[in-house]
Amino acid sequence: MKKPKIEVEEQQPRKIIRADKAPTEGYSLVVDGHFKSHHDTVEAAEETGMALKNQFQMLQIQVYDAATKTRSLIQWPAPGAEHDPKVA
Repeated sequence: MKKPKIEVEEQQPRKIIRADKAPTEGYSLVVDGHFKSHHDTVEAAEETGMALKNQFQMLQIQVYDAATKTRSLIQWPAPGAEHDPKVA
């Protein structure tokens, strides 16, 4: 009895983003000087950066803007966030 041939679906080519080169479009998170994740909007990058900063306050996290080639530091706690007096 012959075994049925399994047809493999062709995978879509992945967009490879190198961590050692600055991106040319969009926004990226820079964690301790290394490019980590890529985002289409600055809001998405800042949200991801703040979530990471909330977990690991010791990290230096920046948002890199590829259009202007600038970096902005994610501050913790977030500017405008109220300080909880119970945690003094």
